[in-house]
Amino acid sequence: MKYFCLLIVLVAPFFVTSCSSSKKKEANAIAGQIEEGFKQRWIANRMKELQLSGEVPDARDARRKATEEFRTKYEYLPAASKPDVVGAPVGQ
Repeated sequence: MKYFCLLIVLVAPFFVTSCSSSKKKEANAIAGQIEEGFKQRWIANRMKELQLSGEVPDARDARRKATEEFRTKYEYLPAASKPDVVGAPVGQ
């Protein structure tokens, strides 16, 4: 019985740490999804502003400019360093 209790005491920390690391991975994945959603909404809103002001009439140019502005303004976010797949040229 002593050995069984000793075994449980020695093995329990491994189960606890493995559970907490999976929660961290889930939290990081959720944070990444939230950042990417924020990026897409911000770019779409900025595109609309650029087109309404007449500053950039073409939608592709507006998306490119809005993406550049997002990268400059929110450079500390991991989503800012990811390529913009929506506005990427065909074949990339």
